[in-house]
Amino acid sequence: MFDALTDRLGGIFDGLTGRGALSEKDVSAALREIRVALLEADVALPVVKDFIAKVKERAVGEEVIRSVKPGQQVIKIVHDGLVEMLGGEDAETRLRVDNPPSVIMMAGLQGSGKTTTTAKIAKRLSERDKKKVLLASLDVRRPAAMEQLAVLADQLGANVTSLPIVQGQMPAEIARRALQAAKLGGHDVVFLDTAGRTSIDEQMMAEAAEIAKIAQPKETLLVADALTGQDAVETARRFHERLPLTGLVLTRMDGDGRGGAALSMRAVTGLPIKFLGTGEKLDGLDAFDAKRVAGRILGQGDIVSLVERAGDQLDQEKAERMAKRMRKGEFDLNDLAEQLKQMQKMGGLGGIMGMLPGAKKAKQAMAAANVDDNVIKRQEAIISSMTKKEREKPALLNASRRTRIASGAGVDVSDVNKVLKMHRQMADMMKKMSKGGMKGMMNALGGAGVSPKDIAKMGQGAGMPGGLPGLGGGQLPPGLGGGKKK
Repeated sequence: MFDALTDRLGGIFDGLTGRGALSEKDVSAALREIRVALLEADVALPVVKDFIAKVKERAVGEEVIRSVKPGQQVIKIVHDGLVEMLGGEDAETRLRVDNPPSVIMMAGLQGSGKTTTTAKIAKRLSERDKKKVLLASLDVRRPAAMEQLAVLADQLGANVTSLPIVQGQMPAEIARRALQAAKLGGHDVVFLDTAGRTSIDEQMMAEAAEIAKIAQPKETLLVADALTGQDAVETARRFHERLPLTGLVLTRMDGDGRGGAALSMRAVTGLPIKFLGTGEKLDGLDAFDAKRVAGRILGQGDIVSLVERAGDQLDQEKAERMAKRMRKGEFDLNDLAEQLKQMQKMGGLGGIMGMLPGAKKAKQAMAAANVDDNVIKRQEAIISSMTKKEREKPALLNASRRTRIASGAGVDVSDVNKVLKMHRQMADMMKKMSKGGMKGMMNALGGAGVSPKDIAKMGQGAGMPGGLPGLGGGQLPPGLGGGKKK
């Protein structure tokens, strides 16, 4: 969503950091460009004005103009301004679910993804915080809305249950029944998924206010579609006038909208953004962190979220097993296949690269080298076409076997050779790690992170970007490649 804004800001900052000294005129010209970039990204005009005024006040001083690296100073000031716009580092984004049964009321417009978001947050609370959760649908208008929530609850395991459906009950009655069931069932958290509504529907807004009065929710979350732009901000304002909202959840953050709603929401409403939703899968939910989002907008990456995502997808038993093998310097084609599956679960190449510093240049290098997620799928197919013995002992793979594997996977023999070359490079790295520990690993990587030039080179030579052997236990934390969870 922030790609266009990231590109614009990246171009502006490249012009600043390329100079040895900056005049006040240079800074003012850059801020004018930043103002235009934010307005084009659909950020609300009052928010942009306030942001530019604060940044200019800090950036035009003697300290910046005369500093050793004035361009970097300006970038830091813009970064701090974005963090502040998004709610600051100390914004309260955790859900208040301490006194059971804690009620969380979900509100939002029709089609904003409210029911799916309810299930996503329930999954997070049950798995991360070990909470016992009850889901109750109060949507008596949309056909099969209650059944949809019940189906989602069934997918979330034993710790999440849905309130039995009683036909003919009104929302207020269902809310009372849910509260009673939560007390009797010993649930820690109860979600009240209200009907999707329009902010101008007075009857439904009054109904939501009545439910809030009955349930006395600890949290009332507004689910808003980030693709609706500034209209989402206006929606939040109208809901907040009628309901005691405590936070926002922005859905479809993986869409191709301009991102202005996400940047404006906090500043306009004063409400903290609690979560960002991506995709329809139930694990597509990220806790909102102003500093991380600002870092991603400025192309600085978000390694913490990447590590968290890896931790969520990690099979602890498999990780322990692979960590032991790595310590011994063992790495066969089964291990490589496991790494490729892990990458797919974490969002594929695009998802991973988007969270790494310098993502823009890395993605450009990937595009230039014709490297995408289809490469990973082809490599998985190649490894699947091998026998069990061949995967365990790649040395067995002579010319005739490689031809058979290529035929089975529907690729050229050269593609099979690229996979084997990549495996050999990674296996060599594991051996160096086993002998020299972290020092041996860094020596294997040349003592630094992999550059975009390396990515392009490896994409052409081994079928994957050069950073990916690192994901198999190289320069990124071992948890990203299936090693020990940190």
